[in-house]
Amino acid sequence: MPEAPAVRGLTEQAVRALAERWYAALDRHDDLDEMKALVVDDGLMMRFPEGTFRGHAGFATWYAAVSHRFFDEEHTVTDTQVVVDGAQARVHVRVNWQARAWNPPAARSEWLGFDADQTWIVVAGHSGPAPLIKTYICNALEPMPGSAAL
Repeated sequence: MPEAPAVRGLTEQAVRALAERWYAALDRHDDLDEMKALVVDDGLMMRFPEGTFRGHAGFATWYAAVSHRFFDEEHTVTDTQVVVDGAQARVHVRVNWQARAWNPPAARSEWLGFDADQTWIVVAGHSGPAPLIKTYICNALEPMPGSAAL
């Protein structure tokens, strides 16, 4: 069956660029409003090992928790497979995530290293051509040798 034509702005290249922008913004701990500009509000669902979060309010809760716990973050996208189907794209992302975390009252921070397997649903933006994340599911987190537990 032939692939449906892409909605304006929803191309494989634009979705890959979104993934790169997303992880770079996470590494920098960008301002919450800048992060929210990369996700939809209505219908947003994000599932992580620590829970499921919905809409901008849920995203804000999750983002506050992770941006206060993890530091020196480095996300490296190792694989991105994009299938555009009309008004949405299904994205399979593999990313290596390394960070440090401090768990009070520990004397030192701990190194964390994981390979994450994720599935996203991305849609065209409402106010512009840039795609936005609608569904973000962490399928699996595989620890690297020597990594502390989450």
